[in-house]
Parts: sequence; structure tokens; C-alpha cells
Amino acid sequence: MVEINDSLSSSMDDFGENLQDLEIPDTLPMMAVRDVVVFNYMIIPLFVGRPGSVSAVNDAVNNNKLLMLVSQKDATKDDPEPDDLYRVGMVCMIMRTLKLPDGRLKVLVQALSKAGIREFLQKDPHYQVGIELIDEPDDVDITVEIEALMRTVRERTEKIMSLRGILSSDLMMIINNIEEPGRLADLVGSNLRLKVSESQQILETVDPVERLKLVADLLNKELEVSAVQAKIQSDAKQEMSKSQREYFLREQLHALKKELGDDDGFSQEIDELKAKIKKKKLPKYARKEAKKQLKRLEMMHPDASEATIIRTYIDWILDLPWSKFSKDRLDLKVAAAVLNEDHYGLEKVKERILEFLAVRKLNRSTKGPILCFVGPPGVGKTSLGQAIARAMGRKFHRISLGGMRDEAEIRGHRRTYIGALPGRILQGLKNVGTGNPVFMMDEIDKIGADYRGDPSSALLEVLDPEQNGTFSDHYLNMPYDLSKVMFITTANMSDTIPSPLLDRMEVIRLSGYTLEEKMVIARKYLLPRQIRENGIKPSQIRLDDKTLERIITHYTHEAGVRNLERELGKICRKLARKIAEGGKGPYRVSKNTLARYLGPPKFLPEAELETHMQPGLVVGLAWTEVGGELLHIETTIMPGKGKLILTGQLGDVMKESAQAALSYCRSRSKQLGVTTDYFDTIDIHIHVPAGAIPKDGPSAGITMATALYSAIIGKSVKKCLAMTGEVTLRGRVLPIGGLKEKALAALRAGITKIIIPRENKKDLVEIPEELRRKITFYPVKDMDEVIEIAIGKIKKRNVRRKTGSGRSKRAAA
Repeated sequence: MVEINDSLSSSMDDFGENLQDLEIPDTLPMMAVRDVVVFNYMIIPLFVGRPGSVSAVNDAVNNNKLLMLVSQKDATKDDPEPDDLYRVGMVCMIMRTLKLPDGRLKVLVQALSKAGIREFLQKDPHYQVGIELIDEPDDVDITVEIEALMRTVRERTEKIMSLRGILSSDLMMIINNIEEPGRLADLVGSNLRLKVSESQQILETVDPVERLKLVADLLNKELEVSAVQAKIQSDAKQEMSKSQREYFLREQLHALKKELGDDDGFSQEIDELKAKIKKKKLPKYARKEAKKQLKRLEMMHPDASEATIIRTYIDWILDLPWSKFSKDRLDLKVAAAVLNEDHYGLEKVKERILEFLAVRKLNRSTKGPILCFVGPPGVGKTSLGQAIARAMGRKFHRISLGGMRDEAEIRGHRRTYIGALPGRILQGLKNVGTGNPVFMMDEIDKIGADYRGDPSSALLEVLDPEQNGTFSDHYLNMPYDLSKVMFITTANMSDTIPSPLLDRMEVIRLSGYTLEEKMVIARKYLLPRQIRENGIKPSQIRLDDKTLERIITHYTHEAGVRNLERELGKICRKLARKIAEGGKGPYRVSKNTLARYLGPPKFLPEAELETHMQPGLVVGLAWTEVGGELLHIETTIMPGKGKLILTGQLGDVMKESAQAALSYCRSRSKQLGVTTDYFDTIDIHIHVPAGAIPKDGPSAGITMATALYSAIIGKSVKKCLAMTGEVTLRGRVLPIGGLKEKALAALRAGITKIIIPRENKKDLVEIPEELRRKITFYPVKDMDEVIEIAIGKIKKRNVRRKTGSGRSKRAAA
């Protein structure tokens, strides 16, 4: 309630006497007031600034100093219309005016009588209205009920004032001395913090008793609000007093420690940690935990063993990038230029990264993708991750999962263990200092498991976009958001990756490079890097394309370019030695002088090894974790008792393929020109060279069947031809995988024709166009087509029978 001055009582008494002689005209200038309702007997200062209001005040001052005041319904309107004004207001007398420097008027008015607006006579330059005074009953019989109501209003008013701390004995004396219900209602209502509409409702209530009842109801509501407000202020004051007391005691303790010589900087460290927690942008739960642990640390002796653990834990909370993120480079042209600058080819990977950046540009809240690069060694999986980070403008961090067997490497150790630390994920984020780096996990296919847990199971949460937003590390023991991190994993093969883990990643396969791609990579990246690292100048070495091609074909045999860079480094080192010994150069490395630097060729293309094909010898194609490989399957037939001999460390699946190939050939005895008991009189030996290397898989089925077919009829297959596909007992050719890797291996060996299953025809779009131009692919659906392409159309043959000497003859067709 507002404070009422001591002169109010006397002015109210004088006002009652003067009102008898005052004559109020029925036409007066009117002024609208905002955010206030003027009641009977009020003396109130007003600040007048609107032109219409200033004009109304001046008109009143120049005449009888009487002014009609009404309240606006909407306080935001500067030029209210008649409909924006209440119809009941107060006739007031202007007691004093003061012109302020800013042009406004300060007016002190005294309310004389309640009146209603009968009509609006003019609007400009100010409102002129016709009024009608509203008379109130002079004598009200004070019954017991009315007396009880007045006491209730006085008591509640006193309680509210007490709760608000503004209780005044003078004011309560004025309130207690008022014996008229209407005057009491107006005095209390004018000092309640009410809305304009509620105050206007009190003003418009003519009956004094009803007006007092309305004020009593509003007092009830105000009393509840004041009680709650007082409780809130009391609690806040108590909390403040408690904080001040703790601060005072802490300062005393600090001073005592300093006098005793025990102050070794521990208090200063506590203050620094408090300042860091206050400054660091932390989630609410992280800030709460940090303050809790700091309070525990503050109560401990600095030499206590647990103090070190808590101090380290708080440091980890403060060092993690909770709300610090790198700004993504969302210019797709610049990102594409960076990717092309660092890597040649690999269009599918580059396209996927640019797609992510495009989505990120349109939707800033998108989650980071989980990519898995699968491919042989040396194709650039790890360096591609670094290029992606540079293209996106993000930090890069790499960890190796190869041989990892402890789940704590991912989730961290619990703080109860000595030397506990968070897992490698949070350690990496702390090192890079941002919450959205490109995070590469190498060798995910070589992860292990033992009695300490299964790291691959822990990675399920890390690499799941729906779960990693609340990743829980055992050491941190609170959620951490990994959804903004772009995770990239690498593997040589996807077969050993657990299925649930593989299902959470988007697999992108990097098959390897063609000869042309390797030459471009060597010219653009590998050779300049080796020249720079070995301290020689580009002008001191001459290496033509033919020599570079010979290095690739005769000194390396790989899907990637790692060994190629080693060979180029070996050449540069030998040239560096010559230059260091006084040579000036330039030195030309040609095909004829290549052996001086690299020694004799380590590999010969398969076409040079096999100058001519023999019956029973067929070239197959296989897929390994280091890329495609050629399989020379040899078959020989000798007199025997129907045995099938398999050598070359063949796996179970490959042995079954050999059995299926034999069954297929036996079912084609008539076409082969042999009797049905022919296979009971011979032994068949199938051998796959490189016997020290284990081999398995179904894709050599048609190769074994063709080799067996060729050995039986004594006719060799065509040169520069290879094949791959699974065979059934009925001669159907089933699809295989790894077609691109196998095609690259065939091209490295100089093979120009490949027989493939017809269902793999759709995979040809994945093979580079220059590779398709050099190799002719023959899609087939059964073994008859394979034999026709590999050996030629077989004419109808006479049945081969035994001669008297035990040898078989072949009759003319």
C-alpha cells in the first residue's frame, strides 16, 4: 500500500466542509488518465504530456479549476476514442500546476465528486463532456454485520501492511477513525495493487456496503499473494544470511591457516576452480555435479588421497568441450575443391560428404553421419578422413581399435579404481577441444574381446545416432552428447565386424586403383612428397611415364599405393645420397636404369608368366582383404580308381565347389564323349598354386568346372581370359561379390576378358569407365555358355572307349 501523509486527515475534513458551498457545472473539460483510477478524497500528482491533456488542464486552470478525470481501458493508446474510455470518473480540482523543462505539466489534483459522462460535446483540442454527478447515500445505518465487515477490512489491511513492512501507526489511526463504509472502501481500494478494471469496478459500485464487500474479497486475494511473497523474501534472506555466514567463517578459517603456516595454495586452487565452474558453459547436471564435488574437495585435507581423485575429476569436467563447436564450412564448391586437392578419384565418398554438407546447410540441427570405409590397405582410408575434416573446417582425431580388448578403452574406468581415466572417446574430444570433430576409428574389423569385456558392444552406443546423444562414460558418470561428432571407421573387410555394429554404419567400399589412377596419384601426390621429404629438388630427378608404369607393374602388386610410395622413396633416397656426395644432376631414371635403384623386378604380370595355356589350366578370380587376386587352377587326369585329389590348402566351401564341378562333368558324360564308367577308371587332381596360403569361397566353382572340362577333352581355354562364379549341380552360375576388386586384379595381370554371372551385370556400373573399355565382360547364366566362351563350341563327340593297351582313344567326330 502507498504511504499516506499526515496532512491527509485534515485536508479530508476541510474538503467535506468546502464541498457544501462548491457548485459543479454540468459541462467540464475531460482528461484521460492511464494505469490509475482516481477515488473519492484522493490527492494525487499527475504528469501531463499529451497535447489534448495539456489543453484540458489549461482550460480548467483558466476557468474554475475543475477537471473531469476518467481512466483509459487500454493504456497503450495515445489518442483514445470515446469507446476507449470508462464512463464513470471523478470531478477533481486542480490545486497546483508546475511546468517541467521537457514541456510536460506536473499537476496536483484533489478528487471532489464521483460523476458519469452523459455526452461528449467536443474532441479537439481536448474533450469537453457533459457530466452528471453520482450521489451516494449520506447516512448508512451501521449494523452488526456492517461493523464486522469494517473490522475485517481494517484487520486484513493491517496484516497486509505488516507483511509488506510498511505498517504505519498514523495510517492505521486514519483507517480506524473512518466510520463510513464507503469512505473506508475508497481509501483501502485506492491503495491496493489492483488492475485498472478491478479498481474501476469498485469506483462504479454506488452502494457503500456493496463496495466494502467487494474490497473485502479483493483483500482476501491480496492477503494470500502477500503471504506467499513474504515467505519467498524470508527464505531468500535466510539463504543469503547463510551464504554470508559461510563466507565469513571460510575467510576466518583461511586467516587461521595462514597464521598457522598451513596455507599452501589449496584455498587459492579452490577459488580458481570456483571461478572456472562459474565461467564455463556447462549443462545444468554437469554444473551441479561439479559444484557438489568441489564442495567435497573443499572439506578435505589437501593431502588426502581422495582429494587428488576429485581434483582430477573436476578438471576433466572443465576440460571437456560441452558447448564449444567448430563452425562448419558450408560452401560446397570450396569443400569439393579441398577434397579434389587431397585425393584423386573416390567419387562416391566425396559425393557423400558433399551431400552431408548440403543437408547441414539446410538443417543445422542434423546429426553427424556414421561412415565406414571398407577397402584394402593403402587406398587412402585414413588420409581421406583428414581431408574430410579439412574440407568441413573441423578438427580431426584418430584412434586405432586394432587389438583393443578392454571395454574400458571406450567407456572409461570407474573412479573407484586407482589411475582411472575416461575412455578414448572423451580423451580425444578433450585433445581437439571441440564437440564436433571428425573422429576416425581405424581397424574396426580387428577389434577383440576377452574377460575384460567386449569393446564392440560398447561401440554400439557410440556409433548409434539415436543413442550417442546421451553417451555415458563410466568415469564421467553423466550423459555426454556425441551426436554432433562425425564418426568415420575403417576396415579391410566387413565380414569380421559384428552384425549389430555393422548395421549402425553406412558402409562405403574403396576397391582400389587402376594403373592410370596410380600413375596420376604418383605424379600428383606421392613423388612430390618423397622429393620434399628426402631433401632433393624436382629439377634433379627425371622419371618418365613408361618408367613409372614399370615400377607399378613390376615392383608392386597391390590394390592401394602404399608400396608404390615406398619404391619411389627408395629411388629418391639413392639420388639424395648421390647429390650429398657432390653430384649435381639431374638424374634420369629410365626402364634400363631402374634395376640399379630397385633391383630386379619383384613381380611379373600373369600374362608374362603364362606364355601359353594348357588343357586343364584356367585362371580364376578371388577376393581377399588386400584386394583382388588371380587363382591359377590346374587339373590333371591320370589312370586310377575314381579319386578326387584336392591340394593347395582349400577350405571346406572350395572343396564342395570342386565336388559340385565333378558332379556336373559326370552328368555331361555324353557331351564330353566319355562312357559313364570313365570316371571310375581315372583319378582327378585339382591343385591351386601358392599352397602355403589358405583359400576358400564359392566363386571358383565355374573355374574348377571349366578346368576339369578342359582336361577331359584335352583342349585349352582361350588366352587372356579369367572367370568367376559359383556353380550348381545342374550347371547354373550364381552371383558373387567383390567384382570390382577382381576386375582390377585381372587388369593388373593383363587379362582382357572376364566371364561373370549374369546376375552380376548390374554391378558393372560400379566399375570405372576406363576399366570397362579395357576389359570385355561376358555375363552367363549356365555352364554351357561358360564352356562355349572359354573353350569354343564343342562338336558332337564319339564316346571314348578303352583300347587293349589300357589307353583311351578319341574317335573322329
